Amino acid sequence: MNLEQTIAAIGPLDKKAMEEARRHWDSIAKPLHSLGRLEDLVVQIAGITGNPRVCLDKKALLVFCADNGVVEEGVTQCGQEVTKAVAENFLQEKATAGILCRHTGADIFPYDIGVASDTCIPSCKIAYGTKNMAKEPAMTRDEAVRALEAGIAAAEEKIRQGYQILATGEMGIGNTTSSSAVASVLLKMEPELVTGRGAGLSSAGLQKKVQVIRQAVEFHRPDPADPVDVLAKVGGFDIAGMAGTFLAGAAHHVPVVIDGFISAVAALVAVRLAPEASGCMLASHVSKEPAARMLLEELGKSAVLHGEMCLGEGTGAVMLFPILDMALAVYHGMATFESTHIEAYVPLS
Repeated sequence: MNLEQTIAAIGPLDKKAMEEARRHWDSIAKPLHSLGRLEDLVVQIAGITGNPRVCLDKKALLVFCADNGVVEEGVTQCGQEVTKAVAENFLQEKATAGILCRHTGADIFPYDIGVASDTCIPSCKIAYGTKNMAKEPAMTRDEAVRALEAGIAAAEEKIRQGYQILATGEMGIGNTTSSSAVASVLLKMEPELVTGRGAGLSSAGLQKKVQVIRQAVEFHRPDPADPVDVLAKVGGFDIAGMAGTFLAGAAHHVPVVIDGFISAVAALVAVRLAPEASGCMLASHVSKEPAARMLLEELGKSAVLHGEMCLGEGTGAVMLFPILDMALAVYHGMATFESTHIEAYVPLS
């Protein structure tokens, strides 16, 4: 589906399925809501899929890889060549995300949506990296829409192949700069409040990064009421690809896991395009980047993991998979009060 069709297909969660899932949790022979957020996530997934018999046997991580022209401004520790090297390592499961996928039973699918050179990973390339947003718009509006639709198409392909949950990841030198710029505009906050050190900038480097973001936002004046305009002027192809994946998941009733800061920026772009898409998103962890908590709060999400991670690649999102598996093992496998002839717990006022 194209962007307009995908947005039109997004609707509310299935309340009946959620009520059935909650009743099942309450029938299990344990204290009520004693697995906390894990119970809530299973109930949410029941609402997303419309089926209280939640099954997440087939999992995928989609990693969108792209370069950012703003690296010309000296906002990173390393050059764009690293994007290609890490992106191609995903295929050999040598990158961190690939190793985690192997150990959690998930499949990893990297996509070249905008790497600055040719790669050997599957391509949905929009361009050879974005432009330098400090001097010109990062991309055209048409490119922004095409990048969103590339994320939609990638997710739809995996959904057709039977994947029941998707995680979002990215790889791209300079992408915390573009993400901070998008966050600054959408959250209507000053750049210094939403900008962190990324992959390890010095204090002087951080000041430079904030200055570049402020310059780009003031120069281009992206419209916070128009998420596509924000993406086009100060965003990245990887952000757009992940945003498209969130939209496709919502349109096809498949849960999609938010990773860290950059993924949360993409999630907010998706929600600003289609507010009901939020219901199909699961938050994995709270990134160490300063805007991470602000973004999750704006999205109305509560993350499960608090490990001060900031690696990216979808690593935090994948770490949620085994936790969900354990929650579902209890949900499907534990005895009920009725079957064990134990008096059921009742809610106390």
